[in-house]
Amino acid sequence: MRSDNIKQGIARAPHRGLLMAAGVSKKNMKAPFIGIASSFSDLVPGHIGMRDLERQIEKGIHSAGGQAFIFGVPAVCDGIAMGHCGMRYSLPSRDLIADCVETVAEGHQLDGLVLLSNCDKITPGMLIAATRLNIPTIIVTAGPMLDGESKCEKLTMIKGSFEAVGKFRAGMIDEKRFEELVEHSCPSAGSCQGLYTANTMACLTEVMGMSLPFCATSSAVSSEKRRIAFESGMAVVELVKKNITPDKIITKDSLRNAIITDLALGGSTNSFLHILAIANAGGIDITLKDFEELSDRIRQIVKLDPASSFTMTDLHNAGGIPAILRTLLEGNVGLKDTGMGVKDAYVNNDLIHPCSEPVTMKAGLGVLYGNIAAGGCVTKISGIDESCYEFEGIANPFDSEEEAMYALENDLVKAGDVVVIRYEGPKGGPGMREMLAPTSLLVGKGLGTSCALITDGRFSGATRGVCIGHVCPEAADGGVIALIEKGDKIKIDINKRTVDVLVDEATLEARRKNWRAPERGNLSKYLQRYAKNVEDASHGAVIL
Repeated sequence: MRSDNIKQGIARAPHRGLLMAAGVSKKNMKAPFIGIASSFSDLVPGHIGMRDLERQIEKGIHSAGGQAFIFGVPAVCDGIAMGHCGMRYSLPSRDLIADCVETVAEGHQLDGLVLLSNCDKITPGMLIAATRLNIPTIIVTAGPMLDGESKCEKLTMIKGSFEAVGKFRAGMIDEKRFEELVEHSCPSAGSCQGLYTANTMACLTEVMGMSLPFCATSSAVSSEKRRIAFESGMAVVELVKKNITPDKIITKDSLRNAIITDLALGGSTNSFLHILAIANAGGIDITLKDFEELSDRIRQIVKLDPASSFTMTDLHNAGGIPAILRTLLEGNVGLKDTGMGVKDAYVNNDLIHPCSEPVTMKAGLGVLYGNIAAGGCVTKISGIDESCYEFEGIANPFDSEEEAMYALENDLVKAGDVVVIRYEGPKGGPGMREMLAPTSLLVGKGLGTSCALITDGRFSGATRGVCIGHVCPEAADGGVIALIEKGDKIKIDINKRTVDVLVDEATLEARRKNWRAPERGNLSKYLQRYAKNVEDASHGAVIL
């Protein structure tokens, strides 16, 4: 065992003394040492219930003959970090989390890991760590929160809070109703209810085989989740005994399975960044071209919030990820059977459509190219009204999210505008902030089908509307998005997968000669290091 490096032999007597000080018995010195990397936090609703899950995992490990050690990693709630400078730290935290897990696991020569995760960047950060370390690992995602409800109106975090801001500002609801919606939108521990980034990554983790069946969709406050946590603790000890490592699970086939499932579900566009980063960590040949190729032939078979009123609770009751995998296997869309035993899974076809009768004839996500995005950009097709698949409008550019929010809040954005938010990319932000606040405000004010939004920043998985993100090259690198001027015509064609500013090349080149990136002010040393070392979004925004 790896842990023999810190516990076997005369020379390791001091190490054993320290381990005994930590409570390890003489008998358990011979047991596999299993780390439980917990992202528990009182600050993150998706993580506040993890103390109980830690205990269940620990019980499972000890029941199977292992020795458990709990250690902590950071967690950022994107919803709370949204709309201010704090969001600059969300994406960088992904790689920080991977570094933290790697540091503890290597420093203490752990034999295996259970990674307790849930929200946005924490799950991909832990997947990156698992891929780098390549020691037996299971991921437990803590699960979605219960659906909200107020006066018989079903609520989610987005519809009950972010979009409620736009409705209130537009005079569609009064202050009393506004406060009711906010109060009842998030009624329990867990990741936010829709197919946003946290739940998308939980689903894809299960698809890859890195978590147990139904882990992604079982509620954070359910007894089922507690049982899955216990069983995960048991299972990781078996993985150690059999030396089943992540490189046997996270392969090109399983990552392409994740992409296929993501496209069929219409998940978060953030998954593009994370799958590319996981592939990079494992030296697996997955690029943006894989997403592009698969999106041409995968059709969406489920629509969840924010694209519909269905939530993760509904998906779980309809059969969860096993049902999705069975449907995709039966549809012969290219999903590889990785031996997950889903052929007899229960499927409710009221929610999960067969591949022959998809919800839409397009994938839920798409990759677009054009003169604005020579290196590619992404969109959540599942959140776009079909009447807007071909959209032409007038550019209304802003050099930060704050500038765009000011314009939206003061009615300086009108129907027919294409809001361009730039200098929010991995380098330019830095940190590639999510634009959930402006997109939600557009929808809440009734502009969701009459305006579009383009950014080199990111979108939350909760975003809906004509929204194009991850534009490469980004503005800070002198991309064409930096050269767009107010009044330019912009054309977005979802059917043809193109996004262009209708300005001739000579004019763009003349503008480029006068271009200067705006100053970002005083950045912390951490963000300065991040901006200096981060790759572009089309390469997963990985740290070099």
